[in-house]
Amino acid sequence: MTAERLQNHIDGAWIDSDAAEVFEVTNPASGEVIGLTPLCGGDEVDAAVRAAARAYPDWRRTPVEERIQPLFRLKALLEEHAEELATIVTRENGKTLAEARGSVRRGIQMIEVACGAPTLLMGQALEDIAGGIDCESVRQPLGVFACIAPFNFPAMVPMWFFPFAVACGNTFVSKPSEQVPFSQDLVWRLIDEAGFPPGVLNLVHGGREAVDTLVEHPLVRGVSFVGSSPVAEHVYKTAAVHGKRVQALGGAKNFVIVMPDADMELTVAAIADSAFGCAGERCLAASIVLTVGDCHDEVRAGLERAMAAIEVGDGTREGVTLGPLISAAHKRKVEEFIAAGAAEGAELVLDGRETQVDGLPGGFFLGPTLFDGVTPAMSIGSDEIFGPVLCLMHTENLESALEITREQPLANASSIFTTSGKHARTFRYEIEASMAGVNIGVAAPMAFFGFGGAKGSFFGDLKAHGREAFDFFTDRKVVISRW
Repeated sequence: MTAERLQNHIDGAWIDSDAAEVFEVTNPASGEVIGLTPLCGGDEVDAAVRAAARAYPDWRRTPVEERIQPLFRLKALLEEHAEELATIVTRENGKTLAEARGSVRRGIQMIEVACGAPTLLMGQALEDIAGGIDCESVRQPLGVFACIAPFNFPAMVPMWFFPFAVACGNTFVSKPSEQVPFSQDLVWRLIDEAGFPPGVLNLVHGGREAVDTLVEHPLVRGVSFVGSSPVAEHVYKTAAVHGKRVQALGGAKNFVIVMPDADMELTVAAIADSAFGCAGERCLAASIVLTVGDCHDEVRAGLERAMAAIEVGDGTREGVTLGPLISAAHKRKVEEFIAAGAAEGAELVLDGRETQVDGLPGGFFLGPTLFDGVTPAMSIGSDEIFGPVLCLMHTENLESALEITREQPLANASSIFTTSGKHARTFRYEIEASMAGVNIGVAAPMAFFGFGGAKGSFFGDLKAHGREAFDFFTDRKVVISRW
């Protein structure tokens, strides 16, 4: 069976790429090649950007109430095709169908919030700031924006950006991860059906050259990125040098602090779901559990029981709760972390490297892995692993736990489990991560709140979705009038 070669969507039309080089898209559960992503060069990216630039003047002058009508239609179409889209996500990414459905739902929520643009774009006005002089502040769009999306949430993450951008009156170019192109292919077909004017929303495939072209292109006014921190920093610095707005969301090393007074049943279940959901390939996954005081043994025993109940397999199968990793290369990388952790002296309590799934010898499966006795000096205690590996550390008090989190250069999300209001308040007051959870395993903000980390987990000023999106995708113009 011949693998499908993906097309670009530029200026309202599906176009075959002339790229000579392609990326082989695999089904992570089987290792089977299911598609070919063209690694487009600068010329094809330039064509997408210029199409967006041509469409901008008319779209910018389209009344906001009219701009959101295609978004309403797109939301309805996504609802209608939600199961189809989730199935595609599972096929190209490997996560379970339940996880894929949840990510599609989160993406649709972004469109719901963006449809509130007539209210959220309102400015401010004040009469008589001086005798006979009035002042008003209005939000105006800027031009062409672009996003560079990751592999781990292929349907959802582009929707963190493009609905808000076009609702504000901008036009857009999206570059999905070359590893997971099929979900965005369907989304853009629904965009076609929703009736956006040609050039308002464009889709172009590619790798590093496509990324560099977008972040350097003189017609691109702003860039949104999600991925690892080293690449986020590169995108931020490069785009900023070229005068662009940037929101670059990077990696994570997320801490969960467990106090002795925590509800242990709730705590263990939430940590296991956080650490091993989506195969640990998410920026909000629990990575290190900091047990405080005398609860360590109870937490460890509970996690061992919870991990024993995890079923590894093809995400399309009923009962599977842990799907494969995205690729053979990424599986090897995570296995190298496990080997390094054992060599550095951590206790390997549960080793997922020997996990096999019947009937799928070519799949990129890795079972849940648990380390104890981890220290911040170890690679597994300091570096982002991005896989189903959980580390246990122990501290005597909350202040010591918070100090460990402060020493970590990444600060995406952190949580505390406690029944003490005092402990919870101290945590939320002092934790440096920008997304904090109290008795919550995955501190994921809803679409109407901002999303993004701190320190080395985020490069930029304005974060994704929520009210901050309307600030990122517009400029505030102040008009002072005397008549």
